[in-house]
Amino acid sequence: MADPLDEVVPQPGAHGWSPEEGRRHEMKGPFHLPKGPDGFSFVLFQSTGVSLQPGHRVDLIENGAVFERMLEDIRKAQQSIHILVYIWRPCDVSDRFVEALRERVSAGVKCRVVVDPVGSEEVRGDKDFDQKVEQRLTECGVEVHYYRPLAGKVLGRLLGRTHQKLVIVDGHIGYTGGFGIWKVWEGDGLEPEQWRDTHIRVEGPSVCQMQLAFSRAWQESGGSLLHPEDLPGPREPGSVRAGFIASAGKLGMTDAERMVRIVIGTARKRLWIANAYFTPPNAIMEQLIHKAHEGVDVRILGPGPVHDVPIIRASQRATYAELLRAGARIWEYQCSMMHAKTLLVDDWLSVVGSTNFDALSLNKLGEGSMVVADEAFAQKLEQGWHRDFEHSREITLATGGTTNPWRRLARRMTQLVGQDR
Repeated sequence: MADPLDEVVPQPGAHGWSPEEGRRHEMKGPFHLPKGPDGFSFVLFQSTGVSLQPGHRVDLIENGAVFERMLEDIRKAQQSIHILVYIWRPCDVSDRFVEALRERVSAGVKCRVVVDPVGSEEVRGDKDFDQKVEQRLTECGVEVHYYRPLAGKVLGRLLGRTHQKLVIVDGHIGYTGGFGIWKVWEGDGLEPEQWRDTHIRVEGPSVCQMQLAFSRAWQESGGSLLHPEDLPGPREPGSVRAGFIASAGKLGMTDAERMVRIVIGTARKRLWIANAYFTPPNAIMEQLIHKAHEGVDVRILGPGPVHDVPIIRASQRATYAELLRAGARIWEYQCSMMHAKTLLVDDWLSVVGSTNFDALSLNKLGEGSMVVADEAFAQKLEQGWHRDFEHSREITLATGGTTNPWRRLARRMTQLVGQDR
């Protein structure tokens, strides 16, 4: 019987790729990975230190429904509530979280919040979170810290943010995805001011890894060490295999990029990518093109006319021509800002989290993604894709898939943040 790891080899000469070009990248490619969850788990572990552990229960949650589920869990908390978010701004959703946390503090639950100031206030030049949210939280006993305040710092500090989205209850229930605590994440993603997004609720061993990701951000933000009761032993409420990949920006290849490249390499039949900021680095573009040439069903779903960062949309569109010529298919979501960050591979592997397909997310930001090996979960994610197709426009070379000087310039500019390694 052949060793499955014999398949983990580069493919020199395939579709323009050469050994000389491959040596420029720390993880050479294109490449194939072993079939199935066991082989994938082993490769993921040797690259990121995280393997797929059994014992999970996972729930896919779309759009604003995530808030009601979170608040339901928060109101039942007995020990601790930990929240780490990039965006928290004053709104009705914020008010509901403040009230739920106030009630739990009064019941003796430790409530800790870390907010990134870039997403929440400082770059926008106002103090809405400070004056309208933080003050209310601290007055009722919630401990609040900012992650890497910007005062007096250089550009590297501006880029080195945490983009993670984590809500962890009692060390046993965890949430991640694309959410922020702000009004645009309410609703069903079918109106311009209601963003389309995908999230995951997790119970099981990986919640400990989510808690550790929060703890690292908490310590760096001035918080004290957590107590042993904040890191309880794992429960195993289900049978799903999953792992949480936390990533931090650094010189060299991050765990976020390692995870993305391994997941892409695993695809044999299907590789569907929904991403809010789809402008992948060249090494990942090479992988996607190679997969499409191999006959893998490569599909990209990105934002359409409703986009919060126009230069990213232009950069996204600069990738279309190469991908379409290779055989990939591309859709743009029409109703609102498509903010999800998900991958669907074959019929068993899914990724849901905060990780974008751009150089900033893959090289500079703190990110987190849940990797799930489960056919039932993959089917639910696929169902969401088909609903999104109904509200999306397919792009072809004849209908907007070509590039132009502005798009090429935008792509060069968005790649610059990843060129320090």
